[in-house]
Amino acid sequence: MKALKVDHIGIAVKDLNETLSFYQDVLGLEFHGTEVVEDQKVKVAFLPVGDTEIELLESTSEEGPIAKFIEKNGEGIQHIAFKVENIEEAIEHMISKGMKMIDEVPRYGAGGAKIAFVHPKSSKRVLVELSERQE
Repeated sequence: MKALKVDHIGIAVKDLNETLSFYQDVLGLEFHGTEVVEDQKVKVAFLPVGDTEIELLESTSEEGPIAKFIEKNGEGIQHIAFKVENIEEAIEHMISKGMKMIDEVPRYGAGGAKIAFVHPKSSKRVLVELSERQE
């Protein structure tokens, strides 16, 4: 397995609309819409930067993982995602290297991606996402 590139950086925010003004008006990034991922209780805003993306993540539920993250850590970087060619092979590779996986089976993510998370206890307290997107 080889990480092909940084696919995106996920940033947990309390209010997408409020936060978007910084990324659009101050940094000049182009907003490419939002998507709600019901399974993850999150609304995602997409802001491409070169060949990667910033994903702003707003919880749609007080019980969602983003709400819990913000409660514990405040707003900020929640995860970094790496693009992989084959998510199933990437998961197998991680497990073979002794990594603890949150997802041993891929699940649906924003933008139509198949994703899996590596547990932060295995990756020096960084939540790492593996992402396979059809282009």
